[in-house]
Amino acid sequence: MDEPSSRSSDDTPSRSAKRASTHALHALLGERAAVCRRAITGEHGVSLPPLIDHHVHLHLIDAGLLARGGIAGVVDMGGDPVALARLDSRGIPRVAYAGAFLTAPGGYPVGRSWAPPAIAREITSPSTHPGVHGGAATAVDEQASFGASVIKVSLNSAAGPVFDRTTLDAVVASARERGLPVVGHVEGEGMLQLAIDAGVDVLAHTPFTEHMGRRLTARAVAAGQRWISTLAIHDGDPESADRARVNLAGFAAAGGQVLYGTDLGNGELPVGVNQAEVAALDAAGVRGAALIESMVAPWPRVEELSGVSTFVPGPQPADLDDVPAWISAATVVPSEELIHDEN
Repeated sequence: MDEPSSRSSDDTPSRSAKRASTHALHALLGERAAVCRRAITGEHGVSLPPLIDHHVHLHLIDAGLLARGGIAGVVDMGGDPVALARLDSRGIPRVAYAGAFLTAPGGYPVGRSWAPPAIAREITSPSTHPGVHGGAATAVDEQASFGASVIKVSLNSAAGPVFDRTTLDAVVASARERGLPVVGHVEGEGMLQLAIDAGVDVLAHTPFTEHMGRRLTARAVAAGQRWISTLAIHDGDPESADRARVNLAGFAAAGGQVLYGTDLGNGELPVGVNQAEVAALDAAGVRGAALIESMVAPWPRVEELSGVSTFVPGPQPADLDDVPAWISAATVVPSEELIHDEN
């Protein structure tokens, strides 16, 4: 006579296989990845929280294509504050924005062919008093009045004049008073040191014009600085690409907070998940759950976007090397459409 099975009634081979599959998925992508299917089509795949591109320029792209390419939210890092304030705050992609670049007279991006005058404000005075023409506080107040969630400063000595320390300090102090983080476009010798000394909260690009070194990296991490990746924009410039990769690898290894961002609108980049950017992050050691976290972090919001999820159709990735190609098939769907497998 056969011995009675010790397996509980619900511990079927199928259920055990599902548990093993879920365990493997979590090991690759973190606890928030889930096996699911779409209620309408029955298509199977994996769900993730909404993906965000933390560096785009909406006036240079067709934002209507982002959702089908897997991007549910964006942070516009330099645009006309009047036009940005008119966007539908309930639509997809959900948009947070910096408003105009704040820059020194004649500084980047003033005069660039892609940068209409409305997207830059030249600060001529370090005044922190509201209403002073060309003053630091006046420029910050303008962006805040149009709904900016962050303030962006241009520290690009490779392309033109930059703020002196007094003016930069005034911009940062004015933003702090309004509870707004400061994002810096940092490019050129000494600009990274300036940004860290002044307390810039976020770098719009991984530093690519100079090597960080351990001391500056440690200071950036200790200050809680975040870096937006934008590694793939250096395709065709091996030296900049290598410096950015090494800098980001050191920053991430030291505990720095990395945000996925592409600088979408800068050249011929895909509107949606950028496989090259994901692969570059992976190569810099931002892999698996850390990679997913960089893509779903709601910054500058505190809470994640509601009502929508990421859906990646088909089988889950077999290993970490498969993730960049796998996630490039992502799309945005209503969360209520997804049925998660029980296990």
